[in-house]
Amino acid sequence: MSWCTIESDPGVFTELIQQMQVKGVQVEELYSLDLDSLRSLWPVYGLIFLFKWRPGEKDDRLVIKDPNPNLFFASQVINNACATQAILSILMNCPDIDIGPELSKLKEFTKNFPPELKGLAINNSDAIRAAHNSFARPEPFVPEEQKAAAKDDDVYHFISYIPVDGVLYELDGLKEGPISLGQCPAGQGEMEWLRMVQPVIQERIEKYAKSEIRFNLMAVIKNRKEMYTAELKELQRKRERILQQLQQLATLQSDKTNFEALNKQLTEVNAGIEGATEKILMEEEKFKKWRTENIRRKHNYIPFLFNFLKLLAEKKQLKPLIEKAKQKSSSS
Repeated sequence: MSWCTIESDPGVFTELIQQMQVKGVQVEELYSLDLDSLRSLWPVYGLIFLFKWRPGEKDDRLVIKDPNPNLFFASQVINNACATQAILSILMNCPDIDIGPELSKLKEFTKNFPPELKGLAINNSDAIRAAHNSFARPEPFVPEEQKAAAKDDDVYHFISYIPVDGVLYELDGLKEGPISLGQCPAGQGEMEWLRMVQPVIQERIEKYAKSEIRFNLMAVIKNRKEMYTAELKELQRKRERILQQLQQLATLQSDKTNFEALNKQLTEVNAGIEGATEKILMEEEKFKKWRTENIRRKHNYIPFLFNFLKLLAEKKQLKPLIEKAKQKSSSS
């Protein structure tokens, strides 16, 4: 069975990750490479970059033929699966992510495999393929497996950027191995690799800027709602402690200065609770929107369109509409 093409969209990628039984992760689209934008999404597990692929383009950078054994790198042996493979390149290389039973078994099974066999193992994974193909769009005339990119078709490719064991890597399944982008200096926090990857991605964008504007950059990050929920619970516990202290001070008729300081803290905590609650609601609304969009992506509208056209034909309205469209097309 072939693999369908899927849309480069954070809602699609987030649901795809969830269907692979990965927990606590979501994908967000980046519109800027500035550190403030990246910092607002911290912790960032990895970046996925989409660009227009150009066959025969030279890349003189050194490819690592014998990579770090802790680095999961798979060759792309599947048509149309580069988006899923780019996602897997991040999920399989981040120890902080709960990748679930299916991907854990795959990672353990393939740990001593060369990149080509890792790619074949992904291809043979029914669970991964089913999750990927759940976004297949109905094709009324040409089955997906019979479609092939023509010479003049635009072909897009996904690559991943991720730090592993103190080294920043570019992972591209079409290359023979990973590319090291340098050591991530120790002691400078998890933002350092994002500072390092900025000029790399910017250079690639500028390289194509004169002829191509269709780029897409997405970050695989920790689930925001889970983070804000944990933050909310901690603030609620802090409020309870402050209220207890205020009650004790009122009973003891203690120093007024302490009472005012605690009231100030309480005001700040209440504001924090309000902010965290608002952020949780925003995340819930965003995920609801993503679910609705994904349902529409997957829905088969063809029977509806077929019956609608049939109804127009029965009412003698189809042919006039076709003629009107032809006239409009020829005049423009």
